[in-house]
Amino acid sequence: MTSQLKVGTAFMYEGNALIVQKMLGQRSGRAGMVTSFRVKNLVTNSTMDLGIDAGEKFDEVDLESHVTKLSYIDGDTFVFMDQDTYEQFELAKEDLGDYAGYITPDDDLEVNLTFYEGKPVGIDLPVRVTRTVTYCEPGVKGDTSGKSLKPATLDTGIEVRVPLFINTDDRIVIDTRDGSFLERAKN
Repeated sequence: MTSQLKVGTAFMYEGNALIVQKMLGQRSGRAGMVTSFRVKNLVTNSTMDLGIDAGEKFDEVDLESHVTKLSYIDGDTFVFMDQDTYEQFELAKEDLGDYAGYITPDDDLEVNLTFYEGKPVGIDLPVRVTRTVTYCEPGVKGDTSGKSLKPATLDTGIEVRVPLFINTDDRIVIDTRDGSFLERAKN
């Protein structure tokens, strides 16, 4: 179903094997809820924006996966190393979609690199990742409600919205499905 699609999910749509690269948002109208995605065709490598009605059902695409770690980043190419065979696989930053902003080679994080017909096409990240805030406006003491948000830049360079009590150098937990703040990290 449409609600189960997230970044990295592969599915069949109108006879094409697609993988979700980015969640673009939702809008509702008379015809119901429509969720927009940036998807990549796994056969032609073309990308497009696609709006899909809520509740629409899809066939899954079988993807092979290997447990890897991000070895290094060379420009816009992310290089992953298989933890069993030490084989290296390259994946373009645009193929990682939103996930590119949640990982660095400094992480000791195992990720599943997914393959379609022997070619790496994406990764599966844990839902919760911990990152360090490198810049945000000073925190407001006493505002622990988390209802008001401000922009913060993370150590990977992406910007997320965090509650007012978060300061620069704080470690925070981010939900990789939508980039939302979950909590201040414990250590």
